Amino acid sequence: MGAHDAGRRRWLRTTLGLGAVALAGGGLAALERPRLMNPCRAALPAELASHPLVRAAWAGLDPSRVWDCRAHLAGIGDGGSGIRVSDRMMSPWHPAEYVQRIFYMNAGCVHEAPGRVDDSFVERLHNLMEGMAPGFKLMLFAFDHAHDGTGRALPELSAFHVPDAWARRVAEAEPRWFEWVCSIHPYRPDAVDALEAAAAAGARAVKWLPPAMGIDPADGRCDRFYAAMARLGLPLITHAGEEKAVRGVGEPDWGNPLRLRRALDQGVRVVLAHCATIGEDVDLDRGSHGSRVPSFALFARLMAEPVARERLFGDISAIVLRNRDSAVIRTIIERTEWHDRLLFGSDYPLPGILPLTSPRSLARAGLLDEAAVPVLGEIQEHNPLLFDLVLKRSLRSGGQALPARVFETRRVFDRSSPA
Repeated sequence: MGAHDAGRRRWLRTTLGLGAVALAGGGLAALERPRLMNPCRAALPAELASHPLVRAAWAGLDPSRVWDCRAHLAGIGDGGSGIRVSDRMMSPWHPAEYVQRIFYMNAGCVHEAPGRVDDSFVERLHNLMEGMAPGFKLMLFAFDHAHDGTGRALPELSAFHVPDAWARRVAEAEPRWFEWVCSIHPYRPDAVDALEAAAAAGARAVKWLPPAMGIDPADGRCDRFYAAMARLGLPLITHAGEEKAVRGVGEPDWGNPLRLRRALDQGVRVVLAHCATIGEDVDLDRGSHGSRVPSFALFARLMAEPVARERLFGDISAIVLRNRDSAVIRTIIERTEWHDRLLFGSDYPLPGILPLTSPRSLARAGLLDEAAVPVLGEIQEHNPLLFDLVLKRSLRSGGQALPARVFETRRVFDRSSPA
């Protein structure tokens, strides 16, 4: 029996290691350090909470204006949340997706007890928020089903589903800590009605992941939805570039940053996830069969266009993951003309997946002080939200750092707040 258990543990460690590689998309670099699973430690020890690196991260910030604009809710639908996870993610017969789910759940420190998974994910968020400066908030994402071209929901082809009602419920239960972001497929017959209801209920933005949800942002079927978003003043937070984490029903090229011009032209404020820092897309300015170029290059081109200067933003979530090129991080830090339009987001629970981020690699690249590496490692095991904030506040390149305005994102999402 003991040998069998030991073998099972070895299999699990190997499988989780391979899953980490798949999540990171960075090859064997994801196994550079031995830490795989989040130990889910309790509150930050006093000496860490008052460490000079932490104090420096909060210095110059107004925490009441710091809204982490990218945080996910997760679960399995066991607590009345309405969350649904695909059968593939629940089955060991689909190891990549199965292990992804294990890592997400571990990152969120869920309890594998019947009826407690969904609630424990939220309880862990409460614990983490207690360790953040008063006033700091998370924007919690809903996630709509994939839909076909007629607007019919495809739950059987959706990787997961987080209802608007659950994101709203979690946010309303703790308004000192949370805001919520609705997710509405624009092809739905009731899309505009649902958007108006979400706005009236306090939604701060709309979340899309086009390739997974089956949305072509350049399709005329989005126009009525774009018009409603512009009228209501709700920004669109949408994925751009290559999608690593979620299977879907749409075309991979629907994540092309240039496909968002249609939304910008109709007055929608658009936040491109991760500044499109991974993957390649067709250069549509050279035709539908143009050469493939880095998605980040298309993001940079779009940022320079006149209509985008008032409406286009990029969130800096995931830019520090192992599969990002250090040259891309340097560009984001050093392009000071972008800073007013860069927005802080953690992509929680990803900062809680220990193998995905390597402060040591960032230090080797000259982007981080070597002395910060062990401190950040300790912070990460206690509070991944604080880890992500401190890490990004500590980055340096070409004598530049990301200024406070990048982190004080409330101005973009609070309709009562001056820009």
